Amino acid sequence: MGTIVARKRKDGTIGYTAQIRIKRSGLPPYTESRTFDKKAVAQAWMTKREAELQEPGAIAAALNPEPILADVINRYLDEMGAVSEIGSNKWYTLKRIAASELGQVKVSQCTSQALVDFARRRVMENGVKPSTVNGDLMILRSVFNVAEHAWGYKLDPAEMQKAQGVSKQLKLIERADERDRVPTMEELNDLMRYFWHKWKARPYSTPMIKIVPFAIFTTRRQEEIIRLRWDDINYEEQKMLVRDVKHPRKKKGNHQWFKLTDYALEIIMSMPKVSEFIFPFETDGISAAFTRACDFLGIEDLRFHDLRRAGVSWLFEMGWGIPQVTQVSLHRDWNMLRRYTNLKKVGDRYKDWKWRKIAVEAQWDWTRSKHRKMRGAIDP
Repeated sequence: MGTIVARKRKDGTIGYTAQIRIKRSGLPPYTESRTFDKKAVAQAWMTKREAELQEPGAIAAALNPEPILADVINRYLDEMGAVSEIGSNKWYTLKRIAASELGQVKVSQCTSQALVDFARRRVMENGVKPSTVNGDLMILRSVFNVAEHAWGYKLDPAEMQKAQGVSKQLKLIERADERDRVPTMEELNDLMRYFWHKWKARPYSTPMIKIVPFAIFTTRRQEEIIRLRWDDINYEEQKMLVRDVKHPRKKKGNHQWFKLTDYALEIIMSMPKVSEFIFPFETDGISAAFTRACDFLGIEDLRFHDLRRAGVSWLFEMGWGIPQVTQVSLHRDWNMLRRYTNLKKVGDRYKDWKWRKIAVEAQWDWTRSKHRKMRGAIDP
């Protein structure tokens, strides 16, 4: 049985504290208490709560409260991030879900209906594209797949599978259209002119005038560019090791060699050797600079990743075959490159491109660039 104790508060009013104490054989007693303004209410709560605690597993549940989805997501990010690198898109997506209304739902209530409601709100209320919501659920599915077996949380992958099926029928999710946006030469010239003026004004800032053409001539992704190291260049065979190449199942430790084009090597050799990294910058700074440039110039729907596609197109336009192109691009699936094979052979469009030569000649002033804080800084 519990007890009710009347206590006088600082403001002179009386509070009634209902305290429950349950003894279990061989275990410390379980205690729980709440304070009410009226004794009758305290008595009613105590009676109801004692009955609830008599149910099988009720005390164990009280001692170990059921977590909400946000708790599980944060644990996933902490533990999975410690053993493998989590991409920025996946990290931000899970953090956004954790902060959403769905993130506040208890794990036992993360049913297919709750997940479909989440998808519906994203599309109907927030105006998010179904392809984006599809990506959200795919990323969240990775949490469902490990939560029960790794930590004992009752997140059923079957509920996620049912939610995806229903959401697809309701047109709340759909596969994204294959993106084929590439910058035109006019857009590239505008971008390079913009970055040239920025470099002239601040030669110590992130040298986008070098990074943009380098992304084209290597077909490297943004996060791969900043991981390239001086020690990973094989000058004799003109190839380079890129670390942690994007892979659907294995990213950490997925190091691969790619062929360096002549133009890419020229830009590399124009960079000062002041860090173990050739481009000792952060992806956030590169992404922000590229986005600001596009906004300023009125270039619509262009992303930094589209430079990779421009580079692949350039290689095919020079008459390279799929096996040769994959030596540079590192595409795992040749079928992803077959759509480029209908490009006409027009030769090397960048051979006489003035901005390529300016990119090589531009000198990044690392002495004024807070070089002591650069990633992997060395004494040149």
